[in-house]
Amino acid sequence: MKRLRNFFAGFVLLALLSFLVLWIWGKREFKRQNMFDAYITEAAQRYNLPENVIRSVIWRESDFDPAAHGKAEERGLMQVTPTAGEEWAASEKINNFQPTDLFDPRTGIMAGTWYLSRAQQRWLEGDNPLAFALAEYNAGRTHARRWAAGMDKPNAAAFLENIDYPSTKAYVLAVLKKLHRYETEPDPELWSFVFDKIETKWWQWSTGVKG
Repeated sequence: MKRLRNFFAGFVLLALLSFLVLWIWGKREFKRQNMFDAYITEAAQRYNLPENVIRSVIWRESDFDPAAHGKAEERGLMQVTPTAGEEWAASEKINNFQPTDLFDPRTGIMAGTWYLSRAQQRWLEGDNPLAFALAEYNAGRTHARRWAAGMDKPNAAAFLENIDYPSTKAYVLAVLKKLHRYETEPDPELWSFVFDKIETKWWQWSTGVKG
């Protein structure tokens, strides 16, 4: 009986310690994910995109890691390619732009938001322009146009059905889902961070994004 009580007491202590560790980690994770709020606000105002859209893309692209880089040379918080970064720099008349600048949090956010905003402007006739823009952001304009081919008025549901890249379809759905959570859960529960971390690490492993 004494051994059973000791076992139960140890189990309770372990559970409490585990919860404490998770709680501390959750607090740090919340702080980490809000480190770039000033840059997000700046980019949102300049390029006319909601802040939570930008946060959702950063979450999926890099898990808020400015040092992240992908297999196709995507860089920074929003995984912008050097070519897209150069287009952004040219549009803003920024001289001496270097691809490594995309690892700078402000530069990466500004360039990625500009690119996504430009993509969304191309799909304003659709019933959900953001869905089309996210697909273009992830897979490129050529593929997005192919998936929308033959539509008199772009329809997001039909468009998503036409996406024949499973990773792109999963990307669009994940970002839209995260956006909904940002908008409906301003103060997320601890477990939300845990599940998000697991999902994000799986995504990064499957797509080759490295910190």
